[in-house]
Amino acid sequence: MALKSTIFKAALQIADMDRHYYQDHNLTIARHPSETDERMMVRLLAFILHADDNLQFTKGLCVDEEPALWLKSLTGDIELWIEVGLPDENRIRKACNQAQQVILYCYGGRSVQIWWERNREKLRRFQNLSIFNLPQTTSVGMGELAQRSMAFHISIQDRQVYLGDENRKLIIDLTSLE
Repeated sequence: MALKSTIFKAALQIADMDRHYYQDHNLTIARHPSETDERMMVRLLAFILHADDNLQFTKGLCVDEEPALWLKSLTGDIELWIEVGLPDENRIRKACNQAQQVILYCYGGRSVQIWWERNREKLRRFQNLSIFNLPQTTSVGMGELAQRSMAFHISIQDRQVYLGDENRKLIIDLTSLE
């Protein structure tokens, strides 16, 4: 018998001063049985950074043709393709050919540097690709915040994210890989 996804609920109050976006979101997130809390929370962070009424979590790990999140136009064109982790160059190339903009959020400490050194030259040719690295202490800290029911207050200013719940707060700095 196949394992089923675990359902998480997240209530977000987002104040993004960089984009002048101030909105509440109530999300339902399915965590695939093979997915860690850390990866799921990086997906949630990606949603927070690009929050939009039309931004959607996809089937992700279950379907190779879909990213972690995407934003589609009313005509079905992919405006934004968001990946998390360390995908291979073929997957990124495919995303860059299908979407107007592709954003990758890497996490995993030293493995990010190894992945970047191996893929840097191939990935630099994609003009519509942005890659950000999430420090390992931050991604692990986010994983520790995962609960079946979550409520976060988020403030974003100068690409720095302040994320907190009733008990803990994280300051998240993303660095661009160039």
